Amino acid sequence: MMKTELSTSAVITSEQMLEHWQGHRNLTRRVIEAFPEDKLFTHSIGDMRTFGEISKELIDLAGRGIHGIATGNWDALPDLDHQTETASIATVHSKQELLRLWDMVTGEINSLWPTIPEGRFSEVDVAFGLYEGEIKSTLFYFIDNEIHHRGQGYVYLRSLGIEPPSFWEK
Repeated sequence: MMKTELSTSAVITSEQMLEHWQGHRNLTRRVIEAFPEDKLFTHSIGDMRTFGEISKELIDLAGRGIHGIATGNWDALPDLDHQTETASIATVHSKQELLRLWDMVTGEINSLWPTIPEGRFSEVDVAFGLYEGEIKSTLFYFIDNEIHHRGQGYVYLRSLGIEPPSFWEK
């Protein structure tokens, strides 16, 4: 029987994790793009929110989340504080403004990510003052939550007769 040596090496590097997260974000962005302008904030099934509202949640979670991960300061970031030239995220009701905010948060993630020390991902923190856990678990939640909500977007698109982007092309 072969003896397995334990290693302290990571299964995934910080750079690979960023690439993975941004791959999911890129795919979700393409789902937003696939929606007709008149359906993004109006079409829903059952009591679920529109994909426009869901997308605003994803923007807020990722935007405030990357700041909390990078700085450890989760409380100083008020809800829905991401601004565009014309409106806050709470008042966005067009695909163009939604995509502009999405891209702004993508840029924030890319600029803040290199400032995160490698050891930070194993630190325990209380995300948004509510959710205690290791930073890597919080990040996995951000990604899992986005995948879940993107699935809702796929259902909405199919119900509108629109083929969604291939899920494997992230």
